[in-house]
Amino acid sequence: MLTARTGPRRLEPSLLHVDMDAFFVSVELVRRPELRGKPVVVGGTGARGVVAAASYEARAYGVHSAMPASQARRRCPQAVFLPGDHAHYSEVSARIMAVLRSYTPLVEPLSLDEAFLDVAGARRLHGPPEVIAAALRAEILERERLSSSVGCATVKFLAKLASEAAKPRADPRGPRPGLGVVAVRPGEELEFLHPLPVRALWGVGPATLAKLERLGIRTVGDLAAVGRSTLERALGAASGRHLHALACCLDDRGVEPHQQPKSVGHEETFARDHHRHATLHRELVRMADATAGRLRRNGLAGRTVTIKVRFADFHTITRSTTLAAAVDGGSDIARAAGGLLARVDPAPGVRLLGVSVSGLSTDAPRQLTLDGAAGEVARVGVTAAIDAIRARFGDDAVVPATLAGPSGVRVKRRGDQQWGPER
Repeated sequence: MLTARTGPRRLEPSLLHVDMDAFFVSVELVRRPELRGKPVVVGGTGARGVVAAASYEARAYGVHSAMPASQARRRCPQAVFLPGDHAHYSEVSARIMAVLRSYTPLVEPLSLDEAFLDVAGARRLHGPPEVIAAALRAEILERERLSSSVGCATVKFLAKLASEAAKPRADPRGPRPGLGVVAVRPGEELEFLHPLPVRALWGVGPATLAKLERLGIRTVGDLAAVGRSTLERALGAASGRHLHALACCLDDRGVEPHQQPKSVGHEETFARDHHRHATLHRELVRMADATAGRLRRNGLAGRTVTIKVRFADFHTITRSTTLAAAVDGGSDIARAAGGLLARVDPAPGVRLLGVSVSGLSTDAPRQLTLDGAAGEVARVGVTAAIDAIRARFGDDAVVPATLAGPSGVRVKRRGDQQWGPER
């Protein structure tokens, strides 16, 4: 049976949102138990770094994720600052996701530290959703010594809000434990949802929040009371329609365990601004090569190549080109991205550069080289050999010649400087 509110009617809050508590910091505290109870910040430790995660002790000083590291130091000078270790966090995340999949195959990871689950089909084996939520929290704690919070609801976005309500809270007197599990029962959705601040909804950023406040909208209940047409005029048709639906608890999305990424890429904030095309091109080749490797490992290729350039004054531009056929080779991506970069003036100073590929497909046709089919077969063979060597000896075993210099070989690894340069 279908309803306007939730799509398939759910008699139990069988959609779960699992969110690890201060994940990156908590993983570091497993390795450094002597730091427990202290304000700890993980992220880029350099002048241009940003905070990836803060312990609840640090949050009591107003430190939060995405905050510049320099600002975090001013707010909490006694904090311990640790560089991020993306590779290790990915390993821990993979083990946590395996725990979740042991309860149901319907797991949709959102990031390294959170995922949606649909446990409707697991009730006979594992019990009601709240029991499953408590069990998986206990198993993650036992296996990884990490705490998590779980929200249970009949719709996805409400499960995410419930997991936030279940979390610990920062307090100057010390962290306050959370409930761990919060379940929103069927029929109680609006009672839970409407008192929340409107900024809790997906899609309400600072600009949208300012517009809503000008309309006198402070809570989700206020938003629900406003006509959809009014919201569409104030926010635009798509945004107004989206937020009105959420305020009325309309969300028919299911858990999607096999999602193909929309794009693959890398970007990096430099320790100092670059002003020359030659310097930037070398960084571009490094990112293109890493992007191509990730595409091939996932059996993907893409037609649209995009560069992202952020200047010293934080003005940011993107430039894209769509190719005749899908590519997954570093030289092809670098060639397309290099053509875009050549039309950008780096004289003002480039703070950040990024390269990405979108328009992805697993079965995209590949463009033949000038040598025809034989040349394409040879190219594929060389690429396969390079991938095999890297898989055995590391990403820096074989690299484009431009990446080798007097200081050695520099390759771009996933998560490398994700939170800013370390110096």
